Amino acid sequence: MRWQGQKLGDVDAAALPGLEDRSSILRTVTTPEFAGMTFHEVLSKSALNKVPGASRMPFTWTINPYRGCSHACVYCLSPDTLILCADGRQRPLRELEIGDEIIGTEVRGVYRRYVRTTIKARWSTRKQAYRVTLADGTSLIASGDHRFLTDRGWKHVTDADNGQRPHLTLNNRLMGFGTGADAPSIDHAGAEYRRGYLAGMIRGDGMIFHGSYSSPTRTREIHRFRLALIDDEALQRSRDFLVEEGVPTRTRPFAVATSARSAAEAIHTAARSHVEAIESLVMTPADAGRDWYAGFLAGIFDAEGSCSRGVLRISNKDAVIIDLIEAGMQSIGMPYVVEAPRPSGVRTVRVTGGLPSRQRFFDTVRPAITRKMTLEGTAVKTIADLRVIAITPLEGESDLLDITTGTGDFIANGVISHNCFARGTHEYLDLDGGSDFDSQIVVKVNVVETLERELRRGSWRHELVALGTNTDPYQRAEGRYKLMPGIIETLAASGTPMSILTKGTLIRRDIPLLVEAAKRVPVDIQMSIAMYDDALQKAIEPGAPTTQARLDTVRALTDAGFRVTVFLMPILPHMTDSVEAIDTALARIGEAGAVRVIYGALHLRPGVKPWFMQWLGEHRPDLVSSYRGLYPGMSAEAPKPYRQWLAKRARPLIRMHGLDGRHEDDYPVRGTRPMPAFESTASAPAQPMLF
Repeated sequence: MRWQGQKLGDVDAAALPGLEDRSSILRTVTTPEFAGMTFHEVLSKSALNKVPGASRMPFTWTINPYRGCSHACVYCLSPDTLILCADGRQRPLRELEIGDEIIGTEVRGVYRRYVRTTIKARWSTRKQAYRVTLADGTSLIASGDHRFLTDRGWKHVTDADNGQRPHLTLNNRLMGFGTGADAPSIDHAGAEYRRGYLAGMIRGDGMIFHGSYSSPTRTREIHRFRLALIDDEALQRSRDFLVEEGVPTRTRPFAVATSARSAAEAIHTAARSHVEAIESLVMTPADAGRDWYAGFLAGIFDAEGSCSRGVLRISNKDAVIIDLIEAGMQSIGMPYVVEAPRPSGVRTVRVTGGLPSRQRFFDTVRPAITRKMTLEGTAVKTIADLRVIAITPLEGESDLLDITTGTGDFIANGVISHNCFARGTHEYLDLDGGSDFDSQIVVKVNVVETLERELRRGSWRHELVALGTNTDPYQRAEGRYKLMPGIIETLAASGTPMSILTKGTLIRRDIPLLVEAAKRVPVDIQMSIAMYDDALQKAIEPGAPTTQARLDTVRALTDAGFRVTVFLMPILPHMTDSVEAIDTALARIGEAGAVRVIYGALHLRPGVKPWFMQWLGEHRPDLVSSYRGLYPGMSAEAPKPYRQWLAKRARPLIRMHGLDGRHEDDYPVRGTRPMPAFESTASAPAQPMLF
């Protein structure tokens, strides 16, 4: 077999959106032996993966030496889509990179809240796009597969070509704050905005002094300008803007940090010409326009503004300043009220309209201080009219982008948008779920060395490690990379029990190794065999070994002394759930020597469901309506009545064939009993199969 390798420099790292941050690409490999497949060899910093505490899985640790992925993004948006970043600013999707901090959401208590998250992956595609128009003027361009959060849950932009799925319809209400109609056009790099900002900042928080000092010998004139701030972002902007106006300043410490106060720095000048120039710059021009007022609002907000619990306020005692704030709000079309004066004489201008107005204010005037703009921790409360009023297909195909984040979502044009669904980044997908699932394979070539290092840690408690819970460790690539022998030997040498689930016959190669390992630690082996009709098996699992080949592997493992469990899952409604089909399957499993069978109904995982419904439409169109009834909307599991009906049919047959594990203790002592949580289908994990 000839393998053609390419250096990292020849590989587009974005082609591996699902590659975890802890790995690095060595090379990409293709071979005629595996036509249509690409192997990405990586160095991973971890081998052991801890199962989340909330999981129902009967094990805590897993190892996945291989990982399937696809660089064909499914859920995508226009590159011009504005994404809410962690600093409160919105940036076009095209400008974002892996590692950037943005805002996503999480449900905390009774509220969904805006939280900080990180971009884990980013990639592009080209496909049919749609324009989604909302009643407040917000417009979104997305693929038909993209999902947005509505007040009735997540919905795709359009229905699936084959198979019904929740999708947007007119008057559906999206969640978030929207962007509304186009904001006023402001030249944030122009002189008018710059001078407006300096006017707002310096009149709000600066000091200008002219005076004289007399001594017995002479009178000395004094001219002073000082601007002291704890936020370097605003201080730096003010310094830069003054330089652009020909006024240099010096920087010095102003106040040291205490337990109750942050440190502050100040810019200052004592040159008369510079101080007089600053005085002139901060005066209100007679012909002040929108750009000047936008700059003024940014400056006065940085100096005197606040944003607490999503409410934006600017306070000042000077009536002229309050009048200028009001004029500025009017110039940019911002709704506001002026609150009654406090006893101190301070008055407050408060922006009304909730988060939509707040975000529009920030996007329009662009203040400098980040800490005042963040939404982090704020509850998601939709005030804007985010009803869908139109979904329009765009001509041809469009260039689209998408990202994966730590929270599984992000804020796109002010509405909550679902993560890009990539088969390679979804933690519970199997490689044989369809033709696209096994076209890109990530190979952790250093997994054995990494595992050895992790098992030597003093904190390792020798808990059961499961292999095959995500991707098959004995898939075809194992024939080339031979990672499993090292993993088996390393686990056994460290005294760590292991469980292996596979549908690959390549495990027969390692039977001698497994026998030796079982002398030192418990070794549990499970074979996944779902279909016992050759034509059906070939149609659904074209890349997997035949049913008979896997049954022969069960026999070989049994003859070697192992007590093998067979996963008869998924059982397909109306295809493999008849008494005859189940009885035939159990008879063949029993003849192969297995001691236990675990069964389960078809589980249509997100992302796999459209593929399966498409397959069903092509091969069994007569069953499409029935499956839509069994798996409506986003439902992944078969309904409870069907599962109860299946249990009444399958359990007596399993007992009749002696495959309920009752006689395991009479078997040669090899391995362990199947894991407790596998005792019933109610607690069985998602199938290690196709769907």
